[in-house]
Amino acid sequence: MNETLKIGIIGLGKMGRIRANTIRENEHTILIAGMDRNSADGFDDIQIFADYQSVIDSGVDAVFVCTPNRFIPDIVVAALDAGKHVFCEKPPGRNMADVEQIIKAETRNPGLVLKVGFNHRYHFGIMEAKKIVESGKYGKILWVRGIYGKAEGSGNPNEWRHDPTLAGGGILLDQGIHMLDLFRYFCGEFSEIKSMCTTAYWDFPLEDNAFALLRNDEGCIAMIHSSFTQWKHRFTLEIFMEDGYVIVDGMPSGSRSYRDEWIIQGRKHTGYAIGNPPEEATFCNTDPSWELELDEFVDCIRNNRPIRNGTSRDAYETMRLVFGIYDADESFKRKQANKLSA
Repeated sequence: MNETLKIGIIGLGKMGRIRANTIRENEHTILIAGMDRNSADGFDDIQIFADYQSVIDSGVDAVFVCTPNRFIPDIVVAALDAGKHVFCEKPPGRNMADVEQIIKAETRNPGLVLKVGFNHRYHFGIMEAKKIVESGKYGKILWVRGIYGKAEGSGNPNEWRHDPTLAGGGILLDQGIHMLDLFRYFCGEFSEIKSMCTTAYWDFPLEDNAFALLRNDEGCIAMIHSSFTQWKHRFTLEIFMEDGYVIVDGMPSGSRSYRDEWIIQGRKHTGYAIGNPPEEATFCNTDPSWELELDEFVDCIRNNRPIRNGTSRDAYETMRLVFGIYDADESFKRKQANKLSA
């Protein structure tokens, strides 16, 4: 397939606009259609429709789904069954049944490309850490630790992300899912979960903090803290191996509200680590993730290749961890059930 791919975007909010900018800059794609229930300002150059089915039927080759979680499964399924390639944001729904519905549609449409937006795999720091780990220079992974947190922006309980019927989960499903995907990216699948979740500060019905320990069958342990009360935004992924470590600290977000992104590596020291043991630090403070995600999506369509990052299996297994963390905290489950039934 050598012709330019015609793209439609369903949901022209924050993420839809990021995707639109990237699509417009890619030499192999053209944005021709869109739909949003609130505002389509800045999209005078494309067809704007009142419903998602009209976008699917507008002559596009592929659809980007950038809506609240509740609507993603129905739109993805409709697009796949209409013969369109699909890129959808994470999480692809509010629960495991939503993901299973999407996978069934993918299975009955084997010639189409489906990609889920786990863009953190394409950050420079993460890509470089992956190379270092896979080189074997520090041996096998012993444990990983991830902190990913931000301050809730407005405190407005009416935002869709705080509505269980629209979102399905709180900060862990919304943002912590990226860290869990990276845990899987480096360590494979996890079989054991211990957790504590809480609504510690914000007056929302969903969690604003989640703490969890995960262990895989090889004994590698991962620890995550996902937070909506991280008053200075933070992203830190630490990977400790037999003979050294790699740390990705910071993130080059558009808001610049996180620390600058550095990748730090060093070797273990025997005896006492007196003084300041040497480390190698690399500054990598640009974000190529949006462009690289689109490049892979386009390449897989044009050259009939399977998705490497952001597969439906990635989505399913990472969602399984999210809901496993919720389920592992019995006290939190009871409190959530009481809130939702009140």
